[in-house]
Amino acid sequence: MARPRGWRNQVWETDHVQAAVLVDVDGEARRPWITWFTDCATNAITGVAVTPGNPSRESVLAALRSAVLREAPYGPFGGLPEKVRVDRGKDFLSRTVTAAFDLLDVTVEDLPAYTPHLKGTVEGLNRAVESMFLAALPGYVRQLRPGKRPSRPKDEVLLGFEDFTARLLDWARWWNTEHRPMPLRGRTPLEAWQDDPTPLRDVPASDLWTFTLEDAGTRTLTTRGIRFKRRDYVGAWMTGRAGIQVRIRFMPHHDHRVEVYDAAIGRYLGPADLADQATDEQISAVRRARAARSRRLRKDLEASRRERYAAVNQPAAPQRLGALTTAQAEAELAQSAGTDLSDLALQDLVPPAAPPAGWRTPASLAALTTPGLPAPVPSGRDSALVQPGPDRRTARPAADEDGDVL
Repeated sequence: MARPRGWRNQVWETDHVQAAVLVDVDGEARRPWITWFTDCATNAITGVAVTPGNPSRESVLAALRSAVLREAPYGPFGGLPEKVRVDRGKDFLSRTVTAAFDLLDVTVEDLPAYTPHLKGTVEGLNRAVESMFLAALPGYVRQLRPGKRPSRPKDEVLLGFEDFTARLLDWARWWNTEHRPMPLRGRTPLEAWQDDPTPLRDVPASDLWTFTLEDAGTRTLTTRGIRFKRRDYVGAWMTGRAGIQVRIRFMPHHDHRVEVYDAAIGRYLGPADLADQATDEQISAVRRARAARSRRLRKDLEASRRERYAAVNQPAAPQRLGALTTAQAEAELAQSAGTDLSDLALQDLVPPAAPPAGWRTPASLAALTTPGLPAPVPSGRDSALVQPGPDRRTARPAADEDGDVL
């Protein structure tokens, strides 16, 4: 039950797929993620973005920008689609991405969960890129044939991330211009695209850049620049403009720069870069410290989960092993003494006020309250629930005629 092919830019489909190949990313072997858009009528790859780590809404926006633009090096495919199918991924349904689609007047079709057949064009592309391209690259992680797969050669040289991205884009170009999928009946996606007379909706690159940025609200421009996320951002164009209201937009996770617009008329003013930015050496040192702390925490977690019990050959209660000396126990407790926030809280710094005189207060609670004038009885609806007794030393909840507590 195949859908009618329709016309170009009628429906696009998009998805993330993790490449089944290891790539050298800053000296570490990683499997990059590919985010792309494909046109259902022509099987063309309209836009693609590659992320060394886990993808995010930034990956979707980067792929969308390359899909819509038709100028070099993205064309001739592109323009605005009428509809985009997604599979309930949180990145594709994030507030930033859905706002960008709304501004571009593109309908988002959120498919039900576990229904990959409803976006078969992009799912077929995910399978094709592995069998036709990734399987021939060094560092391929799948099993090529039944049976035990031999380990990767120790002298195998992985592709760098830049080299991998260049080869993937070349393969996408081959797919669009030379590959002849069976549904197109002997035509390439480029020929099917050019044979379709459907008019295209284009968006200027400057407007598209604005639409695919996350809005951070308005700020006041000061002599120190713009305050955003407890950090200052400055730009040379800010000279002499202190006091004006501006609107901030930024690419998600790219916290080194923000784009600034006039809050009143929406005119683009210029970029603002992070002030007092750390050097590359400082950033590398911080990352090494974070990695060492992460390894230490993982080691401690594994040690805490490793429990040993004595083996028995008669029915008996489980006996946990692992004896500690007094010095070892005290040293470990002293090391973790400053990590529990509940122990660090000063609960007796500001003792609570004494309850009203008409309340029945347990002795344990009365000893923790501040002596002096009692707190006033709450007013409003809550005060109606408290009816002091005749001697004004006891309080009873209000009850109806049958004695039920209200």
